[in-house]
Amino acid sequence: MKETITKSLLILAAGSLMFAGAAAAQTQDTSGAGPGVVDPGHPRVNEVNGREQNQQDRIANGEKNGTMTPGQAAHVERQEQHIENQEKRDMAAHNGHLTKGEQRQLNREQNHTSREIYRDKHSQK
Repeated sequence: MKETITKSLLILAAGSLMFAGAAAAQTQDTSGAGPGVVDPGHPRVNEVNGREQNQQDRIANGEKNGTMTPGQAAHVERQEQHIENQEKRDMAAHNGHLTKGEQRQLNREQNHTSREIYRDKHSQK
């Protein structure tokens, strides 16, 4: 009788450990992303971030070579900051990823800012 109870407890303990291990494995996020964390393998995030970096470079170049005034640069920098903040909010809502709709919206906003950078750099002051 004592041996049966011992075996039952051993089986129960082993089963509990297996269940706990399976539950922990299901909750692990293998992408490396999470709230506020960029998933470096996510193509939509990478595309949006690449465009942001390109536009930052264009703004810096315009200021450096004098084709953009400090006021123009500050204006488009504020727009860029708005886009970046929106991206962070969208990513926080989806565990570090962007949906296709969010990417489309961010691209529209970046297109608008890109045209403004072009106009500012090519206008006669």
